[in-house]
Amino acid sequence: MIKVENLSKAFGPKLAVDDVTFAVERGEVLGFLGPNGAGKSTTMRMITGFIPPTAGKITVGGYDVLEDPIRAKRLIGYLPENAPGYADMTVHGFLSFAAELRGLRGDARRKAIHRAVELCFLQNVLYQSIETLSKGYKHRTCLAQSLIHDPDILIMDEPTDGLDPNQKHEVRNLIKSMGENKAIIFSTHILEEVEAACTRVIIIDRGRIVANGAPAELKARSETAGAVHLRVSGVPAAALQEQLARVPGAARTEILEERDGKIEARVYPDKSGPGGRLTRDVAEVAAQQSWHIDEIHTEEGRLDEVFRSITLPDTVRGAH
Repeated sequence: MIKVENLSKAFGPKLAVDDVTFAVERGEVLGFLGPNGAGKSTTMRMITGFIPPTAGKITVGGYDVLEDPIRAKRLIGYLPENAPGYADMTVHGFLSFAAELRGLRGDARRKAIHRAVELCFLQNVLYQSIETLSKGYKHRTCLAQSLIHDPDILIMDEPTDGLDPNQKHEVRNLIKSMGENKAIIFSTHILEEVEAACTRVIIIDRGRIVANGAPAELKARSETAGAVHLRVSGVPAAALQEQLARVPGAARTEILEERDGKIEARVYPDKSGPGGRLTRDVAEVAAQQSWHIDEIHTEEGRLDEVFRSITLPDTVRGAH
């Protein structure tokens, strides 16, 4: 549905997007992650035809965005950064205007407005002017215009920005359900949104793609992925570390907390080995040594840890 090939964008001497290539199929929800200024919004603006690329090719639904822009844009719903709207229009007037721009007339327009209003929970503000709305309602109004024509492709720049926790939850569920039948790209700084809604993640840093994979695949790159987290009592910290150092497949043990006779520790796996047995082996050592286990589980890794390790400047990464 979306194919981006060797895409670059320069603003004067600054290369904001540098030779980016990826594709998005129907049924995929792609989370676009990166630090501020990484090139996320610029890439999304080029996909929608809002700004032209310096180099590279973009096809949307088989149409070249530069050579056949009208056909390409018909397939796209776009929620830009900061959710712009016409301040003096009512919500209903703005959505009616957006529907007309999309070629919807008469009964088709009325049904499209009703559907978008219900999806974005705008019933209570339908006849308010946009300038009187809260930031959250303004954002939902702009989200509704991106959905008005039921597009096959959705490009959304921080779709939950300014929403309260309940609204964020609603929009994440909406994105996830729509993603079953559409191709969706959305950028976010909220990593829990990625895990909740995305089938795949791209991390972009300084204009280049530095990671591309399913959330579970990226979390597996975390230092804590496969580590054993345990809380025990009945053993001094030094003895615990000494015994766990002998466990096959254990790289090192970190004491996280020691209080009231209880120790919380993390056993990191030796990722060069076969893996898969570390939790059982740690539990067996605890049983042999008569430690009382309050808790033991295998950690699946953390996306924020992977994100920081990939996107931190080299000088900062070295300091860590």
